[in-house]
Amino acid sequence: MLTSLILNLTVPGINGTTLSARQRNRCGIVSGITGIVCNIILAVTKVALAVITGSIAMAADAVNNLSDAGSGIITVAGFRLSSQPPDAEHPFGHGRSEYVAALIVALLIFCLGMNFLKDSVISVFHPSQITCSNTVIIIFAATVLVKCWLFFFYRKIGRLINSDVIKAAALDSLSDCLGTLLVIGALISSRYTAFPLDGTAGIVIAGMILWAGGNILKETVNKLLGTPPDSELVEKIRQAILESPGIDGVHDIIIHNYGENSYYATAHAEISCDGDRFSAHDILENAEIAVAGKLPVHLLLHGDPYNTANPEVILWRGRMENTVAGFDSNLKLYDFRLDKDENGNVCELAFHLLIPHKYGMSSKEIKEELRNRMSVYNPDIQLDILFLKSFI
Repeated sequence: MLTSLILNLTVPGINGTTLSARQRNRCGIVSGITGIVCNIILAVTKVALAVITGSIAMAADAVNNLSDAGSGIITVAGFRLSSQPPDAEHPFGHGRSEYVAALIVALLIFCLGMNFLKDSVISVFHPSQITCSNTVIIIFAATVLVKCWLFFFYRKIGRLINSDVIKAAALDSLSDCLGTLLVIGALISSRYTAFPLDGTAGIVIAGMILWAGGNILKETVNKLLGTPPDSELVEKIRQAILESPGIDGVHDIIIHNYGENSYYATAHAEISCDGDRFSAHDILENAEIAVAGKLPVHLLLHGDPYNTANPEVILWRGRMENTVAGFDSNLKLYDFRLDKDENGNVCELAFHLLIPHKYGMSSKEIKEELRNRMSVYNPDIQLDILFLKSFI
C-alpha cells in the first residue's frame, strides 16, 4: 500500500502495467532515492548502537546499510544516465549504463563483504566485551521492519520495470533482514556463553554479503557480455514479422540489447522470388515498420527468395523439410536451392541448416544421416549444407 502511494505521488500517470521509458526511469530513480534515505537512517542508528554495545557484528551491519545507501546513489545515477538520448559517441543510447551501475553495486558489496569477513575473524580470536541492554536490542530489532519493507518495495518496482539493479537491491535487503536477525540472536545468546558469538555472527553476515555480491556480479557481467534474448520477446518478433503481408517464413533472428526496452534486431525473411526488387523492398520495409510499431525493437530484415511457383522446387523442398523434421525438429532448413545434371534430373540440394549450440553430432554426421534418408528419393542425391549456429 505504501509502495503504491509513493509511486502514485512520484510517477505521474503510472498504471502498474504499461510504462513509458520516462515512467520506467522515474520509477528507478524513486526507488534509489527511497533506498538512500532509509539506509542512511538505518546506518546512523546502528552506528550509535554499535558504539554503545561494542559489537563488531552490529558495526558491520551498520556499514552494510551505508554501502546500500551508496548503491542507491549509483542506481539513481545509472537511471538518469540511461535516460539520456543517443549522441555522436553513443549512437545506440545510454541504456547499458544501468548494467554498469549494477556492476559497481556488486563490486561494492563484494569488497565490503571481504572487509567484514576480516574484522569478524579477528573478533573471533580477540573478542571484545559487549554490553547490550534490552532497549538496545528492541531498537535494533525495529530496523528489521524497515529493511523488510524495502525488500517488498524493491521487489515490486523491480518486477514492474524489469530492472536487474532493482531486483538485486531487493535480494540484498532480504539478506540484510536475515543478517540483522542473526546479530540479534548472537547478542542475546552472548549473555549466557563466553563463546565469541558476535564475531561468528559477523562471519556469517560477511558470507551472505559475499554470496549476494557474487551473484549480482555474475548476472551483470553476463548481461554486458551478451546473453540469449528472452524467448517471449523472440516469439513476439517472429509473430509480428510473419503477420506482415508477403512474408512466408523467418529465421536467423539476432537481438542486441542496449538497455531495457531498447533492442536492435536483424532477421532473414522468406519472400516470394516472383516479384521485382521494388516489391521485395516494400514488403521488408513494411514489416520493419510494423514491428517497430508493436515492440521496442529496431529491426533490419534481409530478404531470402522463396520459390512458390516451381512445382519441382516445392516438391524437393517439402521432402527435405520432412526429412530434417523427422531427424530432429530442432533443426531448421532455409535458403533452399536445387541443381540438375545434364539430363535434367535433380542431383544436388543446397540449403542452410540452423542447429543448436553444443549439438551432439558433428556436421559431417548430420549431413551423412540426412543424405541416407533422402536416398529413398534418389540414391545418388548429394547435399550441399551450410551449417549455422543459432543465436537464440
